[in-house]
Amino acid sequence: MQRFATLSLHQRLVIPFLAITCLTHSTSIAQFSDPVGANEQYVPRHLLGLIHAPEVHQELKLSEGQIAKLEAFFAQVDGDWFRARNLPAEKNSAAIKQLEASAMKWFQANTSQTQQNRLKQIEMRAQGIRMLLRADLGRQLQMEPNQTSQLIELAKKTNEATQALQQATMKNAVTEELKTAVLDANTAERDSLSKIMQQTQMQKLQEILGAPFETSKLKRIFPMAPELIPVQNWINSNPLTLKQMRGKVVLLHFYAFQCHNCHANFDVYQRWHDKYGDDVVVLGIQTPETSAERDPASVKKAATEAKLKFPILVDLKSENWKKWSNTMWPTVYVIDKNGYIRQWWQGELRWQGATGDQTIEKLISELLAENS
Repeated sequence: MQRFATLSLHQRLVIPFLAITCLTHSTSIAQFSDPVGANEQYVPRHLLGLIHAPEVHQELKLSEGQIAKLEAFFAQVDGDWFRARNLPAEKNSAAIKQLEASAMKWFQANTSQTQQNRLKQIEMRAQGIRMLLRADLGRQLQMEPNQTSQLIELAKKTNEATQALQQATMKNAVTEELKTAVLDANTAERDSLSKIMQQTQMQKLQEILGAPFETSKLKRIFPMAPELIPVQNWINSNPLTLKQMRGKVVLLHFYAFQCHNCHANFDVYQRWHDKYGDDVVVLGIQTPETSAERDPASVKKAATEAKLKFPILVDLKSENWKKWSNTMWPTVYVIDKNGYIRQWWQGELRWQGATGDQTIEKLISELLAENS
């Protein structure tokens, strides 16, 4: 089975951290530290993903100094954000809410009112029609109870259809009927805007949202990759850090040498190592699943027998596994030249005709063309 993080903007920003809101020009960001309100379960939280996107930095006209400070902030919070993706729904929501509050506090302290206002506008655009369920926007638009209830019913149907599709995906049992149900629910929700909203409300909404900004094409919306925890044993390399590898694309994968599914990916990893040379680093993290895999000598012997020539971190205590909150052998993470996670694949890259290796290679080409 495989699960690939190549999703819609809504799915990618939520993850579920990720995941991951508008202000009038006279409104302060501090006044809406929790703008979602009672309907928060239906309103996607996209702030964390948005503030990682270079296009958003450019739109906000952040200076080089502001961006440097923002990246220092990411270094403090991104690990918690990334690990939150595997928390139960309620704990995940609480964690993201707290992290967003920290992000808003950072923007309040380090950016101008104009920049804060524009960020709010971008955030709401990313939320799509669900932005109308925000408490702050509802007040500004004077939303009627019946309007809100109609939007909630449509949101429920979309959530139910999406959940059914996600469950089927986990079981490798996706059907065209399930995919159509999600598409139809999303379409019904989107098309309801003109039916539910009054003309005066629509005009007011356009004023609040400000200039158009395309959020669906943002690419860098995931956290910085967690730094490696130092270990005693490395194979094919001296100890490395992700910071040392800035300027290169890193293909970091967790594996266990007695894992059959992991072996199915070995030839792809080695092909990448041979194909890309110094521009791309293939980095294996051998994390034990069995007692035999806790023996460094056995790990090294297995790597030699499999003819693995790329650097391998021997994670005997599973410290890196825990820091990344990894859940599956194998998992491949694609890290860009600036140290940000861009996509990942869980399971065999070519499971039952899947083309995960080709999809990742396409992404590698895009990342190599990006400026560091």
